[in-house]
Amino acid sequence: MKNIKYIYCLVFLLLANTMFAQNQAAGSPQTKAIALTGAKIHTAAGKVIQNGVIVFDKGIITAVGDANTSFNKANTEVIDVAGKSVYPGLISPANQLGMVEIEAVRATDDQAEIGPFNPHVRALIAYNTDSELIPTVRSNGILLTQATPQGDIITGMSSIMQLDGWNWEDAVLKKDDGIHINWIGYFKREFDFASFTATTKRNDKRDELLREIDKTFDDAIAYAQVKSPAVINVKLEAMKGLFDGSKNLYISADYGKEIIEAVQFAKAKGVKKIVIIGGEESLLAADFLKENNVPVIVGTTHRLPNKVDDDTDLPYKLPQLLQQKGVLVGLAYIGLNWRTRNLPFVAGTVAGHGMDKEDALKLITANNAKILGIDKYVGTLEVGKHATLIVSAGDVLDMRTAKVEQAFIQGRKVDLDDKQKRLYKKYAEKYGTK
Repeated sequence: MKNIKYIYCLVFLLLANTMFAQNQAAGSPQTKAIALTGAKIHTAAGKVIQNGVIVFDKGIITAVGDANTSFNKANTEVIDVAGKSVYPGLISPANQLGMVEIEAVRATDDQAEIGPFNPHVRALIAYNTDSELIPTVRSNGILLTQATPQGDIITGMSSIMQLDGWNWEDAVLKKDDGIHINWIGYFKREFDFASFTATTKRNDKRDELLREIDKTFDDAIAYAQVKSPAVINVKLEAMKGLFDGSKNLYISADYGKEIIEAVQFAKAKGVKKIVIIGGEESLLAADFLKENNVPVIVGTTHRLPNKVDDDTDLPYKLPQLLQQKGVLVGLAYIGLNWRTRNLPFVAGTVAGHGMDKEDALKLITANNAKILGIDKYVGTLEVGKHATLIVSAGDVLDMRTAKVEQAFIQGRKVDLDDKQKRLYKKYAEKYGTK
């Protein structure tokens, strides 16, 4: 019995060491104006400034221009970044960063709630600013993330989080920005672990589930029309924003027919703002999406095409092809949350398959900001916007040269140390490879 207790205590201590490891402190509010000078400034707003200057004070950009841009040098901390590049902080939508630390440890996994219909579930309060994964993602230039709940059908509400803060109250940029729904497909994929094979079967419960979705939305519409309900229904209360335009409806759907069907359903229910997430076959519905002003956040492009007769590089070209059709396109890295740090390199792959590099940068800055409804604050380097930006020694979209050396979130200087860097230094010193 004593041995069992000893083992339990040891396991708890190991988990505690993993779960509660101390990251560096959050950045302090900006107290003095800062000017970055001499860099190549990628504004993501239509121009690139060679040998530029960007000035920010109290967390807000006050000047952006060439080397002749004037500012009060006496009261400004001037940082020479000649030969480097300045970019807007990169934005990663539709992922679970900060909500899952170790997938095999249930106590660190807070990405999903039980039950198929959970519009009231808030990813916001599950976001853990002490996650060891956040600094590793930040080191690649991603400074904002959309904490997105997972689940069965209606998964809950996402929130836009800044990757710096003492707690979720500090980190949140836009709370409860939208509700996420996984559209019911005609087919479902099943994996047999015994034979280690995947099969695709017709979804026999599709009609039944669609009727449940329809009823849920009808109930929400009726509830939204009651000015002062006698009893608050938290699920239906959460959905009110879909009908007045204060919240997006994010629909995860991949196949062309399902995308069209999902958008038609949402519009018929009076949903004001619709976003498609994933959209592997969204090119088949591109004209329809443009006509209905529905943007697409394309999922990870590092994959094979869905159909054997598609071009093998179709996933890489998809964002450009959608853009040519007039669809507003953003880019996400959907999958394991820590892999979202590769988002800039995914955008670089898109650039390598025909898209202009500055347009590829917009996929993960200006376009994502516009789709998420935060373009008033971030996404481009313009006067009046938040000083949320990065300084890289090389091209941030190229994994061979990208090296983020400085980062600022609302003017706060961010410590770019992380666990992986510390381990590298530790063992490089041990084995003399430093």
